[in-house]
Amino acid sequence: MRIALLEPLGVPVETIEKLAEPIRQAGHEFVYFDTKTTDPDELVRRSAQADVVMIANNPYPTEVIERLSRLKMIAVAFTGIDHVGLEACKRRGVTVCNCAGYSDTSVAELAVGLTISVLRKIQEGDAALRDGGTAAGLMGTEITGKTVGIVGTGHIGSRAGILFKAFGARVLGYARHENKEATAAGIEYASLDELLTTSDIVSLHLPLNNMTRGSFDASRMAQMKTSSILINCARGPIVNTAALASALNEGRLAGAGVDVFDSEPPLDKANPLLHAKNCVLTPHVGFLTKEAMQRRAKIVFGNVTAWLSDSPTNVCKL
Repeated sequence: MRIALLEPLGVPVETIEKLAEPIRQAGHEFVYFDTKTTDPDELVRRSAQADVVMIANNPYPTEVIERLSRLKMIAVAFTGIDHVGLEACKRRGVTVCNCAGYSDTSVAELAVGLTISVLRKIQEGDAALRDGGTAAGLMGTEITGKTVGIVGTGHIGSRAGILFKAFGARVLGYARHENKEATAAGIEYASLDELLTTSDIVSLHLPLNNMTRGSFDASRMAQMKTSSILINCARGPIVNTAALASALNEGRLAGAGVDVFDSEPPLDKANPLLHAKNCVLTPHVGFLTKEAMQRRAKIVFGNVTAWLSDSPTNVCKL
């Protein structure tokens, strides 16, 4: 079979070659493209003769999948799969596997990092110092003693909750199903209404699906305390961007830290979050650590090897 890696994985070429060696030794062909593309025609060209394609977080839409007669499996080097044309995969019987778990620690740590940056005004402090300023107006707030609400207590959310507890915070959790790991770590489950009205910090860790898309809207934000902050390291479309910007600018929320957006950066200059008060933005880097890149490369190649051996792992329900 032909296996095509369509984009870089953030690891050295030597690592790719080493991980691909078992595939080649088993008699399969492996090809690697070292540039990203979102052009459908180019994606079709790269995928045309492949039985298996490997992608990261670049879109792989329906219009591409439907033009590939040989495609049998998509190995996604990412946790979320909402950038893949899943309905086409379902119709065609294409197996989709992801790399759940590779970025649990990196995303959870960024959620905490964004929280600290917002509460301690790190960006403002840096700008003030470089402009000859002082600490005037930079009074911060501690995590210790605060209540943190984790919305979505899967692996990443639970990990974030554990880190927040290490700072001395009380941690509330909300999810459709309770996570034993979270409970064992001392995370207290509550209704979403209770979590929002009680928490000083709300950190979102939900998947993007039909139920969560746009679910964190103006009415949800209105439940939060005006002194609270919102952290989103999950998926951008979960949050109503305009509503969040308005809440920040009108003082109905004290701050926000956002790593994910309605579309991948670069952002349109008209994006309201670029002009919102007390808002720390990062360009979707939650998953982007050296350690996480190594983990996901190993997992995605392992998924391909397992599928080729008729023992698929990390198969996503479509």
